[in-house]
Amino acid sequence: MSSSIPQPPGLPFIGNVLDINSNDTWGSLKKLADKYGPIFKINVLGKQIVIVANAALAEEVCDVKRFRKYTQAPLILELRKTVHDGLISAHDDEPNWGISHRIMAPFVSPSYDETRVTDIQDVASDLTKKWTSNPSQRVDLTADLQLFDMQAVIYALFGQRYNLVNGQGPHVVESLVRISWEILKRSSRPKLINWLYYDRVYAEYIREFRQIGSDLIAAKKTEQSPKQDLLYGLLFNKDPQTGESLDEEKVIDAILTLLIGAITNTGLMSSALYYLITNSEKMAKAREEIDRVVGTKPRIAVDDLSRLPYLEAILRETVRLSAPAPGFIVQPVPSDSPANIQLAGGKYEISGKQPVMVILQAINRDPAVFTDPEAFQPERMLGEAYEKLPPGARKGWGNGKRRCFAPRFAWHLSMITLIYVLRSVDLRIADENYELRYAGKELVSSIQAPVGLFVTVGPRMSSENDK
Repeated sequence: MSSSIPQPPGLPFIGNVLDINSNDTWGSLKKLADKYGPIFKINVLGKQIVIVANAALAEEVCDVKRFRKYTQAPLILELRKTVHDGLISAHDDEPNWGISHRIMAPFVSPSYDETRVTDIQDVASDLTKKWTSNPSQRVDLTADLQLFDMQAVIYALFGQRYNLVNGQGPHVVESLVRISWEILKRSSRPKLINWLYYDRVYAEYIREFRQIGSDLIAAKKTEQSPKQDLLYGLLFNKDPQTGESLDEEKVIDAILTLLIGAITNTGLMSSALYYLITNSEKMAKAREEIDRVVGTKPRIAVDDLSRLPYLEAILRETVRLSAPAPGFIVQPVPSDSPANIQLAGGKYEISGKQPVMVILQAINRDPAVFTDPEAFQPERMLGEAYEKLPPGARKGWGNGKRRCFAPRFAWHLSMITLIYVLRSVDLRIADENYELRYAGKELVSSIQAPVGLFVTVGPRMSSENDK
């Protein structure tokens, strides 16, 4: 006989809305998981969501034969008003998802590794030049990395060479921050309140954001000898399967979807640097490996990245502790059977239409998988140790065909950024009383990144500092 799924007590009409801090949604859900266990449910304005919070249950609901991405979540439906049927927001039966995916896929494949790594290095130097331009300057680590992240993506994928880290170029990050928070807030507000007070400003946010995509297209079309990058492919290539191409509005959808997805990489880079700054021994090991393998080479080759196992382990451990995208929602694959879906060998049951949210912040700290789960220990992510982790504990990039579209690009961007920063920049936290927190309206709402983390940066003085 199945057990009932626990639920926090709620209030009439609004359910568990007050249990969720809209400024720290994922942190709130992690606290509920700590209290109610590996599976629980919440009610938000009449909609029930089941939450899974350990690796075993995550593995079960990530079985693509049984579950698929849930695209009817309020947040996804709000996102569709901005990017329509883009990669993140498309329903499974919408054809444009497949068309745009197939057109873009070659540009994030291994065949483009050398071009991608070269492009990323072209802009990485802008960041390190800024951070080493003064012997001791105070910077907002995550704010600078948000700008750099977008600068790298826009150059590598769309061919436009802005200098966002120095305030030159379109206000991409500001637009993303505004629209992401409004999408998050709207999904938990009554529709009447949205209509009365927020629809007009939301429409303006959407217009501003889509204009960024339109401007990138216009810039590409005016190039004398356009670089055949991902944006070129979106504009001029055809789907190899159907022979169809994308109209300009669909290209804008794809551009904005990629920007929304790519901004999560800010969380990976800034969190990795935070963990290294606060763990001097790990920092020294990372620098020793970089100095030994890469040294002062002016150009890093793709092959160099495969010879940095400790740096790779640092990023894996950062994904565990601070997943770039902190969760996702699935639902059972539609079936003609009226039977409920069983979980944990029949211990729990859910209906065939029940949305299930996977909370990585809890799953990646599952004590059944990780000893001392709050500790930053890259060694547990080296080689065989990483390969032996259960599949449910390796979902930092999502799951199935709807997982992160370009994890290879994100990985290369993160590794190159860490190499450039660690070999040339000294960093220390400016406020010795700083406590790590992830919630803040100055960041895009969908990312997990340190908020208010000011760091004193300057040129790396000597490798002796690392000993």
